[in-house]
Amino acid sequence: MALLSQFGSLAKSVRIEKKYGKIKLISHDPMLQWIGTGRSAVAFRIGETDLAIKVFLPELDQTALEEAEIYRLLEGISYYPHLYESGANYLVMSYIDGMTLFDCLVNGVHISKAYLDEVDKALQQASDRGLTPSDIHLRNILMTNQGSVKLIDVARFRQVKEQDTQWEDLKRAYTIYEKRYFPKKISPFWLNQIAALYKRQLLPKFERKTS
Repeated sequence: MALLSQFGSLAKSVRIEKKYGKIKLISHDPMLQWIGTGRSAVAFRIGETDLAIKVFLPELDQTALEEAEIYRLLEGISYYPHLYESGANYLVMSYIDGMTLFDCLVNGVHISKAYLDEVDKALQQASDRGLTPSDIHLRNILMTNQGSVKLIDVARFRQVKEQDTQWEDLKRAYTIYEKRYFPKKISPFWLNQIAALYKRQLLPKFERKTS
């Protein structure tokens, strides 16, 4: 595939920097279609292909290396993207056409409990391979257009010894979300405010139903 030789050049075309705690995208090759910006990297779809490239901040090349190794450990598990290639500060993976759970809430797309059950399976399969799934949040869980679940941004799966409680806390929050009176469409502003309160441990804990 001729495109394989271009991955490194595409990654080098991406100029990003971190200002005031946020990543700023300065420039990139026109072939790259911006998908999203995270805390450590920017992701693009490569043209109209089924490939995506994730380019990390220059100072986070070790994070890129760690995430690539984790994706290799997850190879064969359908809940995670396939890793095609990795470089000093980039990963090339399968492009996932879908919406994050964050986007679902913003756009009023219903999230059924079946999707949560699939995430449980994805995390268990990662655990079975010796990983410690952590930092699971609304922006790294995707509902694909085919109705399946995909998890991305797995760098934290091997950076901690014990799994954090974020996913269990999200499932507790779901018991409120599924109430008839709870709004199914929430603005990004309020979702970010809730996330900020959660990080500061200022939200109450809800008991999750066991039946």
